[in-house]
Amino acid sequence: MGSSDEITKGKAKVTIRLEEKIIEQIRIMSKEDNCSSQNEFITKAIEFYCGYLSMNNSEEFLSKILTSTLKSLIAESDNKVNRMLFKLAVEQAMTMNIIAANNDMDDISLSRLRGSCVDEVKRLNGGFSFEDAVKWQKG
Repeated sequence: MGSSDEITKGKAKVTIRLEEKIIEQIRIMSKEDNCSSQNEFITKAIEFYCGYLSMNNSEEFLSKILTSTLKSLIAESDNKVNRMLFKLAVEQAMTMNIIAANNDMDDISLSRLRGSCVDEVKRLNGGFSFEDAVKWQKG
């Protein structure tokens, strides 16, 4: 602000030169925005642009915070899924050992069963239930 600027009621008077097309846009847009004056519109526009520039400067900072937060959430989710998969694997191992202890199955039959199970699980898109096994065993 130069020496010709006046400070009145907390505001400084500033002289600026604008292209005619910008002045016309200010006239039109200030009415559309229900501004009481063109000065109010220009003030809002400058505040908006300053905020925009501030956000661009803090983009790297915000990006780091968001990345850190997302990594933390994903890690927490991974831990929960891994714990549940471990519990499920233990239960599955127990079930398989009980069945294996009560059935005498040769290697060829076991290999055929595995291939059939792979095909059936693929056909059901991984959604194989106990009810599906019962239906499959009954033919």
